[in-house]
Formats: sequence, structure tokens, C-alpha cells
Amino acid sequence: MRITHATRILIVIISIFSLVGCQKEDIPPVSSNERTIFMYLPWSTNLTEYFYNNISDMEKAISRRGLHNERVIVFLSTSASEAEMFEIVYENGHCRRDMLKEYTTPAFTTETGLTAILNDMKSYAPAANYAMIIGCHGMGWLPVEQSRGRAITDFVYHWEYTDVPQTRFFGGLTAEYQTDVTTLSQSLSNSGLKMDYILFDDCYMSSLEAAYDLRHVTDYLIACPTEIMVYGMPYSTMGEYLLAEKPDYAAICNAFYQFYSSYQYPYGTIAVTDCSQLDELADLMKLIHSSYSLDNSQITYIQRMDGYSPVIFYDFGDYVRTLCGNDSELYGYFIALMEKVIPYKAHTERFYTASRGPITVEQYSGITTSEPSSNSRTIDYPQTSWYLATH
Repeated sequence: MRITHATRILIVIISIFSLVGCQKEDIPPVSSNERTIFMYLPWSTNLTEYFYNNISDMEKAISRRGLHNERVIVFLSTSASEAEMFEIVYENGHCRRDMLKEYTTPAFTTETGLTAILNDMKSYAPAANYAMIIGCHGMGWLPVEQSRGRAITDFVYHWEYTDVPQTRFFGGLTAEYQTDVTTLSQSLSNSGLKMDYILFDDCYMSSLEAAYDLRHVTDYLIACPTEIMVYGMPYSTMGEYLLAEKPDYAAICNAFYQFYSSYQYPYGTIAVTDCSQLDELADLMKLIHSSYSLDNSQITYIQRMDGYSPVIFYDFGDYVRTLCGNDSELYGYFIALMEKVIPYKAHTERFYTASRGPITVEQYSGITTSEPSSNSRTIDYPQTSWYLATH
């Protein structure tokens, strides 16, 4: 049979479309992921059941809201030596958990190990923007070495009290499972990550010293300046604001307050720190420290934010108010700047401590400092980057 010129052209056209069709099947779909929210839940000894509840609460928020241009990745330690990374996927009105990786003895307390975990998260869910939620026990800026040293003292941490309502170092109950804030900061930097926000679902992490260490790796810090009840953050109501393309920080604080003001233990404190303002605050504090100092009699009247004796965490705003004394002009500059540093905050009438029970909030800036503390746990305070920047 003779093939005409027109037929040849038709065969060529069909071949071209067939080739294009095959090539399209081999091209991976372009990701529309704008933000990855990373729920990081390392081994914390006695919090595992609460972590599962936190994840379920986040899934409730996702089920109501859906996922649009965001993904949620979870790292969860299921035991002291095992962990898993999975994705919460929303489909047909329901959430499911897709396993991504299982870990054996992950080194999450070391810079190398934590960097590797963060890189895993990035590879599974690359995004234009990232945010991080960290759930565990917390002890503000205090280095892990201080926890190791407690064996030779009679010091008792808030998580060691029994027969009292539980509350939530950054990690587990013992030093081998605890991570320094500086290690987190360096690991994020190693991974090339700067978070939109880091939310600490832990006690005492709204600490000025901790925030200053993290100022280059997150835009905002969401945390509690006091102990938080073991239930943790109310993700079922707060979650939709955390997932939003532009997180609603005022709504986040309000959701927290609404939950804890009617909780069976009605105690809660929360604040949002704008980390871009911390260098300016450090400059102002250097000026204030060069002009004023406290004596021991004044320290007694500063708002305590913990149940320790001596106090470890003081309300930062009340500390500066006491420090400035009658200098209304300098204190006025401070107040104006603090409105930028802590744009959103909320608290119930009292906060809870495992050692002393509820304590009334009379002064509240939303963030703490250990500057005037005489507690032996704060022996390393002069080596903190905040202290070095402000003295």
C-alpha cells in the first residue's frame, strides 16, 4: 500500500502527541505547599499519652478547616529509643497519618542529630515557609548541664512533684533526653531554616534569654512564661490560627485564654514575642543596666513567675520597672518598646506551680528573666548571650 504525503504528516503529528503524553506522565507534580508546620515531640518520659491527645486535637482543627497550601509533619518519640515521622493528611473530610520514617535511638539532643531530623522534615515536605511546634518539658534558658548537676543537691524540678496536678528543660525528665536551646538554634541554622514561629508547648519557655538565643531562626516565639498544665496547648481551637497562611497571634492567645479560664485547673499564661525587636531591646537594657542596679531588698517585691526557692524566673517587665525606679522617662521608652516586643499576651488570674500551688498574677509582661536570681541553678547566667549583650 502506498502512503500518501498527507498520511505521513498525520502519522508524524500523532507520534509527537504520543511522545508528549508519555513525557508528561514522568514529570512530577509541582508542589503548591506554602507552609510546613512541624510538630516536634521528642521523648519526654511521662508526656507521651498527652502528645497523642495533642495530635488528635490538631487533627480536629484540620478536619474542620481542611488543608489548603500547607502540610503538617509530626516527629513523635514513642519510647526512649524509638521515634517516627509521619504526615497528617486531610482527605474527604477526614485525617489519616502517613508514615514517612521510623527512627532507632535518634540523637535529638545533639546538634548533628537534630539537624538531621530537621533535614528529614524539609525533604519530605519542602515549603516556602515553615513553623515549628515543640512539645516536652521545659526549663527556659537553663543549660542541660544544670540538670545533670542536680543529683548532688536537694533541688526538685516542677516535673518531679507527685500527687499534684501535672504540668509540662526542653525534653525529658533526665539530662540524656534534654536539649539546650542553643542546640535547637544552631540546628535550625544548619538546616537553613527560619521559622515563621516556634511554639513551645512547655513550661517556662517564654524566657527572654531563650528568645534572644532564637532570634535569628524564628520571627515569633509563642510560649508560656510559667508552668503549663500537662494538657498542653488547646490545638482543637488554636490549631486553625496556627495553620493559617498569616497566623493570627491575637486569636491564638485568646483561644488559649478561653480554654484555660474554664479548664478544671483554671491556670494559664501565654505570650507572643516579636524576635525582630530583641536587638533593640538589648541595646536599651544595656543603657538601663549601666545606669541602675538592684539591692536585695528590692528583689523580694518583683513578680515571681515560678514556685522555686530562690526564684529562678521573674517577670521581666516588673524587673525593669523596679530597676528604673523613679526614672519615668527611661521607663517610658521601655514600655513603648515592650509593646512591640510582646504584641500579644494573655493570662488567667493565677498561674500554677507544682511546688507552691496557684500564685496570683499582679504584674505581667508575658516574658521572664533570671537576671536578679540567686538560685544555684542560674550559675551560668553570665555566659548567656542575653547577659553578654546587655552588660
